[in-house]
Amino acid sequence: MLEWFSETALRQTLGTLLVSVVPVIELRGAIPIGVALGLHPFWAMLASIVGNMLPVPFIILFVRHVFTWLKRHSSLLGRLVQKLEDKAHNKSALVVKYRAIGLCLLVAVPFPGTGAWTGSLVAALLDIPLREAVPTILLGVVIAGLIVTGVTCGVITIF
Repeated sequence: MLEWFSETALRQTLGTLLVSVVPVIELRGAIPIGVALGLHPFWAMLASIVGNMLPVPFIILFVRHVFTWLKRHSSLLGRLVQKLEDKAHNKSALVVKYRAIGLCLLVAVPFPGTGAWTGSLVAALLDIPLREAVPTILLGVVIAGLIVTGVTCGVITIF
C-alpha cells in the first residue's frame, strides 16, 4: 500500500485523472493510458471516474450560458456551438424516451460520441435538474469504467 503513495504513483494517478477530464478521450482513453503508465487497473479506473466526473456539474450548470454568449460574439464559434447542440439533440432521443435510464445508457456505452461530456450536454439541453443528472451520469461513468477496465485487462478474451 505504501508504494501507492510514491511520487511516481501519484504522478501516474494525476496524469490519468487529467486525461479523463479531456472531452472525447474521457475515461475510455484514460484507463488504458493509466494501466500503460503502470497503475493498477483499479486505481486507473478510480482516477478516471473522478476525473471524468469533475466537469459534469459545470457543464450542466453553465453550458447553455456559454453557448448563448459564443453565438452572440462569434459566427465561427456560433457554428461550432450549433454543431455541438445538434449532436446533443441527435443523442437525446434515448434520454427523452427513458429519462434517467436513457441518460445512464448514453454515458455507459463506451462508443465514440457518448460519455459524461455528451451526457452532461444532453442533460443541460433537456433541463434535467443537477440533482437528478449527476447521480445518473455517475452511474453511467462507473459502468463504462468497469467495461473499459475489463477490456483493458483482457476480460474480453475469456469470451
